[in-house]
Amino acid sequence: MVGTVGDTERSLFGEILDWMLAPLLFVWPLSIAFTHYFASNVANFPYDQALREHVAAIASQVKLVGGKPLLSLPASARALLRADETDSVYFRVITRGGRFLAGDRDLPMPEFAADESPVPGEIYLRDGEYKGQDLRFAYIFLAETALNEKNWVLVEVAETTKKRNQLANKIVASVVLPQFIIIPLAVVLVWFGLSRGLRPLNRLRRTIETRDPGDLSPIATRRVPEELEPLVEVFNEMLERMKRNVEAQQRFVADAAHQMRTPLTGLKTQAQFAMRETDPESLRHALRQIAIGVDRAGRLVNQLLTLARTEGSGEPAQQRHEPLDLALLLRDVVADWVMVAIEKNIDLGYEANGPAMIVGNDFLLRELAKNLIDNALRYTPAGGHVTCRVVAASDGVSIEVEDDGIGISEEQSEMVFERFYRVDDAGTEGSGLGLAIVQEIAAQHDARASLKPNQKGGGAIARVVFPPWHLPAAPSIVAGR
Repeated sequence: MVGTVGDTERSLFGEILDWMLAPLLFVWPLSIAFTHYFASNVANFPYDQALREHVAAIASQVKLVGGKPLLSLPASARALLRADETDSVYFRVITRGGRFLAGDRDLPMPEFAADESPVPGEIYLRDGEYKGQDLRFAYIFLAETALNEKNWVLVEVAETTKKRNQLANKIVASVVLPQFIIIPLAVVLVWFGLSRGLRPLNRLRRTIETRDPGDLSPIATRRVPEELEPLVEVFNEMLERMKRNVEAQQRFVADAAHQMRTPLTGLKTQAQFAMRETDPESLRHALRQIAIGVDRAGRLVNQLLTLARTEGSGEPAQQRHEPLDLALLLRDVVADWVMVAIEKNIDLGYEANGPAMIVGNDFLLRELAKNLIDNALRYTPAGGHVTCRVVAASDGVSIEVEDDGIGISEEQSEMVFERFYRVDDAGTEGSGLGLAIVQEIAAQHDARASLKPNQKGGGAIARVVFPPWHLPAAPSIVAGR
């Protein structure tokens, strides 16, 4: 099924580039807005200073005589005040009570809150509107100490904001216009930097692409960047698991091909012999031999499959390790083998001195116990004894399977865990895989497996020692003060 465009994976290069440029495109309009704000403040400063000077000049021409204002403002001074080629300039001199002295009568009065009062002699600045134009005002109040506020004299000068806006726009342009060159250049540099920065990733991709399909060796981390080392290490761990699984499959195929050849040849021979028989008794004997051969082949296949699953440990049920009571587990497995022991006239017993907790996999440990008991029963003659026990100690928990069978020498005890090695090929049936399975399962549980001569007499003792498990201690609670 072909995925839609929205489902397709984007390149890492494009993803990083988008996440770097998207904030830039978002911040750029904000930077222009902030630049315009600060440019307006910068542009206001010199013109505000000029307005202050105009207000101060007019205020110097106002005299308060006996609490009454007198204005002496020559016509030339008025003409000079309005001589601005760009902006319109307005002024007014009026008392707070509304007595008009000079200038533009309709200019708006400054407004103050109820709890505010202007300070005479201090120049104030404000924004306002007059005849549909935005104006910038500078004003001052003139008063004497005992003068009533209604007789205070207001001197104010206002001008339109064209020069201010022009200067602010020039400042903004001087900042923004170079960005039209800098930002594309920054994009090119970011693209170039990302291309250079992702070269190790591309090199790693080429290294993996050019590897032989059968090459499961680890990838060298010598030239791998620090950020990619965890990824490469995890990939190497996956390769190691694949390598173990492939080796297990290869061993299984080789073992199956080697071990199945003999029983299949025997079955074919018995079948050919049965086909030539006419005597019913001889025919039944040949069929019994075929049935025995099928049982042997089936048991061999089952053991090969068990060994392959144990080595691969690919199934979820064979990966979970959890606390369990080894004594209960062994008791259940022994119960399953009681009928087999009775058929062979062997006394199968079980001993335990209480719970024996370990951390392990229930499925695999049952396979381990089953193979130990099966091995002991095969090498113990009729009338013999096989005792299964669990011994719990402070330094470990062990499974022991003791028999009084044919026994084993010290030299053989070192080789019995090898595949297909058998102590007595002629006297017993078996494939030589049971103890190999035990060894593999023990290794997966950090346990030690051994098969030693029985010092109490004939026979042997198979022992698997597991590390102990203790219930985690409850966290201590420190009482607060």
